[in-house]
Amino acid sequence: MTDIIAMHSAEPVIFGVVKIVWKDGFAGIVDLRPLLAKGEMFDFLRAHPDRFDELKLEEHGHKIFWLDDQGDEIDFGSDSLRQRAERQAGLLHLAS
Repeated sequence: MTDIIAMHSAEPVIFGVVKIVWKDGFAGIVDLRPLLAKGEMFDFLRAHPDRFDELKLEEHGHKIFWLDDQGDEIDFGSDSLRQRAERQAGLLHLAS
């Protein structure tokens, strides 16, 4: 079992795209748009794209999240975001 690498910071770039720096120094841009485009749990963000900028980083850095109007969290964990960031960075490297 591996330890979760916590995030140091996270900020929205444009709707569906987040810039993240992990506490081990790795930084990446994570494109969440393919995930946000489908699934009921993301209806709120699709309906209110301006609310994407209200992204919050959990105090221990283990997840980022948004709160919908009912106070429910829409969240992504650090591990899955890190995997996605590394995979997307690899695809960019292959394309260049």
